[in-house]
Amino acid sequence: MTGKSKEQKTEESSKEEVEIVEEEPKVDPLKEAQDQAEKYLDMARRLQADFDNYRKRTRRENEEFRKYACSGIVTELLTIVDDLDRALEHSKEDDDLVVGIRGVRTNLMKVLESNGVQEIPAEGKFDPNYHEALCTVDGDEDDQIAEVFQKGYTLNGKVIRFTKVKVTKKTA
Repeated sequence: MTGKSKEQKTEESSKEEVEIVEEEPKVDPLKEAQDQAEKYLDMARRLQADFDNYRKRTRRENEEFRKYACSGIVTELLTIVDDLDRALEHSKEDDDLVVGIRGVRTNLMKVLESNGVQEIPAEGKFDPNYHEALCTVDGDEDDQIAEVFQKGYTLNGKVIRFTKVKVTKKTA
């Protein structure tokens, strides 16, 4: 028999296995610590960016809230402006009472305008972004405003009340 016995072969193969296990590349502790530090630094940068984004978003939301927080009371004040307009429409004399009502309306509109309220123009072409069509009437052109039923207003550029209008439709 040439060769080695089974015991010798087994011992040699187990030695090879041990040697293979021992030959695994060793991890450099400094490199491992640097990688871990880089992970922590990246995580800290991401958290900082998330926090900055959160802060900017809440600032924007707060500004938006402040701009439109008074829209409820402004809408109620606009009904008073409507009442004053109706009173002025039905007055025929220019007595002291009518002059006083005009002055009150003017002052109220100045206060509202200084707080971002603007009247929506109701002349010319119908715009569904600003006008609400209540009915139509025959006319020479399509989508022209024929009559205004109620004035509309914006608050800081946002519509808080649409202008209620009658719109023309071209007849065939």
